[in-house]
Amino acid sequence: MLGVVALVSVLALTATACDSGDTVAGGETGASTPAVGDGKIVIPDDIKDKLKEHGIDLDKWKNGAWKNWDRDDWLREAQDYVNPIIKGLWDPDRMRKAEDPDRSVDDSDLSGDQGVTDPTPQAVAAQAVPTKYHANAPEAGKVFFDSPEGTMVCSATVVRDPAHPGKSNLVWTAGHCVHAGKGGGWYRNIAFVPSYNDQGLSSAQLQTAAKEQAAPYGVWWGDWTKTSDQWIAQGGQTGGDGASYDYAVIHVTPEEGGSGKSLEETVGSALPVNFTAPAVPKIDSVTATGYPAAKPYDGQKLYQCQDRPGRFSISSADPTMYRIGCTMTGGSSGGGWVAAGSDGKPALVSNTSIGPAKSGWLAGPRLGDVAKGVYDSVSDKFAGR
Repeated sequence: MLGVVALVSVLALTATACDSGDTVAGGETGASTPAVGDGKIVIPDDIKDKLKEHGIDLDKWKNGAWKNWDRDDWLREAQDYVNPIIKGLWDPDRMRKAEDPDRSVDDSDLSGDQGVTDPTPQAVAAQAVPTKYHANAPEAGKVFFDSPEGTMVCSATVVRDPAHPGKSNLVWTAGHCVHAGKGGGWYRNIAFVPSYNDQGLSSAQLQTAAKEQAAPYGVWWGDWTKTSDQWIAQGGQTGGDGASYDYAVIHVTPEEGGSGKSLEETVGSALPVNFTAPAVPKIDSVTATGYPAAKPYDGQKLYQCQDRPGRFSISSADPTMYRIGCTMTGGSSGGGWVAAGSDGKPALVSNTSIGPAKSGWLAGPRLGDVAKGVYDSVSDKFAGR
């Protein structure tokens, strides 16, 4: 599998997002360029021959499932994750046009909580983060990816790596930003952009912006990611299914190779993750950060909400979640929730998972042993590297 990842990374192939209208085929200098026809990649013979020299026949591997979005063949298992770097794919225009993966619930979805859910919080107006964003929220950024529905975007947070103190390459986001959940598989072309649009340019200004303005600290590709087994088994795009386990950790690497510095060194900060944060109502305040993309927002600017969390439950069988009042919309999914730890310093305690059909509140999972297992597994995988 590692051989497949390495070789396909060199070849730099990508599939067509079904509904986005974008067909992307790129490669490093000297690499053959794949053709796209009938919605599927046609691999040049010389590339096939090179792969076969290494004992890899991509037409046979997973029955060619990596090349298409066929739901019956969609790559689902952890070992199926493949995300080759495609230089230049995430240019300012493609980033600007990415849409939010809507995850909403309505009142009818709350019938299984058996009275655990607290009253709906009063809406808290999201506040624009002052520019430059890096000076005020250096750990925040955007996750971009391609799904069968098109080019999508979430929010994310740089977090510490216990295996590499001060040199983390770990990013925390929502599970639904990397994997489609029940019946689906891994998304493609997953990349993280810290301090996206750091200067807070308007959508019109971004149309002519240089890549350095949209991605001042570069584009970082996810070379490995993990979400919870519960999200993969239960997760749904509507109704809140699997939301209590809707989190993921991405290990990233720079698109251009960079200076050899880690993500944490590049942005100058990474948050610790608190897996033993107290239950509601012992947390006085949390701050949720994200790039809301659904109306009335356009996804180009960073916002925050601060509120005291209440309890939220969709199913009595699943852990109770946190909920805050907040007017941020889709696109803020995956963004970090930060609260002061026992030492008084900020730590990540949750991430945005779902909101109502009409904005006004957000809910995020309470992190515990399962979340720690996801986090540790990614850290451990790269511990000796």
